[in-house]
Amino acid sequence: MARADLSPEELAVYRPTVAEPEDFDAFWADTLAEARTHDLDVRATPTAAPFEAVSIQDVSFAGFGGDRVNAWLTTPVAATGDLPVVVEFLGYGGGRELPGVHLHWANAGFAHLLMDTRGQGSAWGTGGHTGDPHDYGAHHPGFMTAGIADPATYYYRRVFTDAVRAVETARSLPGLDATRVSVTGGSQGGGITLATAGLVPDLFAAMPDVPFLCHFRRAVDIADTNPYSEITRYLAIHRGAEQQAFRTLSYFDGVNFAKRAKATTLFSVALMDKICPPSTVYAAYNAYQGDRSIEVYGFNDHEGGGFGQKLRQITWLKSLLA
Repeated sequence: MARADLSPEELAVYRPTVAEPEDFDAFWADTLAEARTHDLDVRATPTAAPFEAVSIQDVSFAGFGGDRVNAWLTTPVAATGDLPVVVEFLGYGGGRELPGVHLHWANAGFAHLLMDTRGQGSAWGTGGHTGDPHDYGAHHPGFMTAGIADPATYYYRRVFTDAVRAVETARSLPGLDATRVSVTGGSQGGGITLATAGLVPDLFAAMPDVPFLCHFRRAVDIADTNPYSEITRYLAIHRGAEQQAFRTLSYFDGVNFAKRAKATTLFSVALMDKICPPSTVYAAYNAYQGDRSIEVYGFNDHEGGGFGQKLRQITWLKSLLA
């Protein structure tokens, strides 16, 4: 494996022009306003998970279209006072798994709300529990081209709306500090993190790891692996659909959300990443409007910093809270 993207010096100053529709803000304002016509209807039930240092609740809330979205809320048993919260989003194809798979945030003293990704959960891990009842239309297998003929029907419109509603859920739960809500995720979860940071103006912090869903045009041009290649194969069949497909994707590009994000952020990037090319990550990072820093893993592929990056996030976020 070798570096096949820009040099580190080029990446540091990489600020491409990324297509942005004129009605981007109106589109998302209308989308979230529609979602909020549905009562959030948060439900939380304790689980019987056999852990002594943490408690885990099975949480659900009304996401896009009022659809039920599931999550695990994990909190340290010994905590006192309202806890700072980390809302986490998952990588492509995975679900929220079994209760207790993700314990590091709660063991570090945070409340942790792990959101299921609608329609996903059967590609790795131990499964998901949230369906997606909406029609995808003709698309390549996977989620990248589901509903791509129109921004209103595109799959990630629903997912990003769910993510905003997850933050609202965290802020509504007793024992959690609504003023100290941060968001994080890797790969697809990193892309969802950027979207949430761009749509929720008063987050405490954002931590996107090797984020996906950024600078679609370049990603499709240089990435020859899934999931971006789903778009390539779709366009190879649907000749003439390129203009509309990339117009739709412009409403969901992490670069455009980064331009609107104000929360203090810690990115990560892997310079040998074949799934999310580093130039696409830097396109979002260099556009980000809030205070920003980035961890660079020069010899890693899409695994990035692995658990070492999670430890870095804990230390970084604790320093901000202090």
